[in-house]
Amino acid sequence: MEIDKYILKLCKRASLSSNESGRYTASLKNKVLKSISNYILDDADKIIQANNIDVENAKKNGLKDSMIDRLILNDRRIKSMRNGLSKISTIPDTLYKTSKGQKQKNGISVCQMRVPLGVIGIIYESRPNVTIDAAGLCIKSGNSVILRGGSESINSNKALMNCIKKALKINKLNEYMVQLIETTDRKAIDKMLSMNDYIDVIIPRGGKGLIEKVMSISKIPMIKHLDGNCHVYIDHKADLDMAYNISINSKTQRYGVCNAMETLLVHKNFSKKCLRNILNTYQENNVEIRGCKNIVKFLPNCKLAKQSDWFQEYLAPVLAIKIVDSIDDAIEHITKFGSLHTDAIISNNKNSIDKFKRLVNSSSVMINTSTRFADGFEYGLGAEIGISTDKLHARGPVGLDGLTSLKYIVSSKGKIRN
Repeated sequence: MEIDKYILKLCKRASLSSNESGRYTASLKNKVLKSISNYILDDADKIIQANNIDVENAKKNGLKDSMIDRLILNDRRIKSMRNGLSKISTIPDTLYKTSKGQKQKNGISVCQMRVPLGVIGIIYESRPNVTIDAAGLCIKSGNSVILRGGSESINSNKALMNCIKKALKINKLNEYMVQLIETTDRKAIDKMLSMNDYIDVIIPRGGKGLIEKVMSISKIPMIKHLDGNCHVYIDHKADLDMAYNISINSKTQRYGVCNAMETLLVHKNFSKKCLRNILNTYQENNVEIRGCKNIVKFLPNCKLAKQSDWFQEYLAPVLAIKIVDSIDDAIEHITKFGSLHTDAIISNNKNSIDKFKRLVNSSSVMINTSTRFADGFEYGLGAEIGISTDKLHARGPVGLDGLTSLKYIVSSKGKIRN
């Protein structure tokens, strides 16, 4: 296969198909999403069989446990993909809707119209569910998409892509609206990232290494986040049950995800008894604790945290814990070591909560809520195409609106400028 010609062909097809999005009604797009969901249900056994091949190969190749966890498809995750498509179909379609026009003194009327970005390129590792989430969001938002999953999930992605192809065909949408790069040759990524004449935005989803590689090569604007070094701060005015439940859930509900807590910050005056219960539960769940000097004094069998631990996204049953003197110290720590992803405060003190909301500059700030809720589906977006920690255009979980932009519509009754 000649990689350059293959990628160019996909890009040209995607560009042409993106020009047709204005012809598709909301009801037609929702019908496509329902068809994809139905085909996933019909082909569930085939999809899981294909996924089993990927998982076995991943284990033989020594893929990290956190990556294998993201790779696995089962009945529950297939149901979750279908639920995501169903949710996306219920979200009102704001595409090509205009804001109320404002008449200017010069006689022109100005409003804005929401439009698709165009062609979106998505590069992702492990997670085959991204194939469905991305396709659903791009179809609903009127974008064409080129998908490049990792070699570890190639069989799963092909099986899911077959469902998408059948749904596009039966509903008579352009078959090139969603395309999968079916070669695992890494040269395909390099070529894809050079196609700025055809692709409007790149969204990489995966480990820090992948994101950094894409950043260093891409000629195309990106929506991205590097890592998820998420914090939970327990204030001295926190409800004890709430502090316990949230700090345990944020870490142990699932380890290999970007919204899992990686550092726990605890006010020095917080209940020592409750802190002891929290630490005991971590140990019962085989979570390795790396603590500051005060935590080591409190729990002598834990490791002393190094400076590098405060920066670390473990994606594993490992947790850094630090005792802080005040909420200001907690905010200073998050500002210095955080990744702008998701950070939480547990407190009943309004002043502390208000300060945390204002000064923690992350894409999601959680108030008495587990970091594990930092997710497009949980936010009511249906699904997410990724999470952005950038400050331009889209920020946080990126759903339908994040895949659109606004253009100005200016009208008058023949006005000319003097």
